[in-house]
Amino acid sequence: MDKKPHSPNRWLLALGFSVVAAVSFSTATAGTPVAAKNPATDPFDWKEKTISPVTNPIYFEDPVIRSEIRPIFIYHNFDSQFVTGRGSARAGAIQFRYAITDRLAFIASQDGYLNINGTGVKGGGWMDLAAGFKYALINDIENQFILTPGFTFQIPTGDNKIFNGRGSGQFNPFVSFAKGFGDLHITGNIGALIPMLRAEQNTMAHYSVMVDYYVCKWFIPFATANFWTTLNSASNIPGLRSNGYDVINFGAGNATGVTQGMLGIGFRSRIQKNVDVGFAYEMAVVKPYGLSNNRFTMDMSIRF
Repeated sequence: MDKKPHSPNRWLLALGFSVVAAVSFSTATAGTPVAAKNPATDPFDWKEKTISPVTNPIYFEDPVIRSEIRPIFIYHNFDSQFVTGRGSARAGAIQFRYAITDRLAFIASQDGYLNINGTGVKGGGWMDLAAGFKYALINDIENQFILTPGFTFQIPTGDNKIFNGRGSGQFNPFVSFAKGFGDLHITGNIGALIPMLRAEQNTMAHYSVMVDYYVCKWFIPFATANFWTTLNSASNIPGLRSNGYDVINFGAGNATGVTQGMLGIGFRSRIQKNVDVGFAYEMAVVKPYGLSNNRFTMDMSIRF
């Protein structure tokens, strides 16, 4: 494990994360109170100002039921202590979501192409496919709250050379929520990756939170945190003491109880009524950093 102290950049990122959240909350709660709107007479739905998470795009599922096509690009820088040595990885994918009803949606959350350029590992290939459903169990417009459980199943269709296509698939049951406070929104998600073959892949818990503030349609800043905890050791890569965040389930052989996490900041812009673009920067804050020392994520949400 890397014994070096945390770099100043990581502490600055953590400070920035705290400041964004604190300023957003104080801005949202300041000013003269206004009378609560009656949802029976007010046609505006608070969810129109909410945004989909940009970070952890495969597992941080939006609780809001939307139909959308979402191209995504992710660029990783590896931690120098990772088994591949210094290097980077790029991933591109297109997600698809379809609102079957105002509460039920089909979600295709993983596909795409991953290219790894490490000192010890190089190559590219297709990632596994994952799809499932989510259902808005609670949709309380008056109190600005939504709770949405769901699941996806990852099919091992990807390429072994990028550590995909292993095992017999894995389930991802999850629960997502969002709570609004006017223009301030808190979105969260908790779930678990449960592989069919525990010897090939690790069982992992994942949990995420995002705080965003709707300044205007052109600028919706957010701060986010994403964490993963490996719950068992597998035999696919003996001795490995870290995992692949939301991109790869390595089947690490010495990772039981290891938690990895990233803090991030970014923003969305609503360039059209039905089109958002998003940008995020994240940095690993819990050792072992493993696959991702830091990364950039860009996406576009095209709703229909």
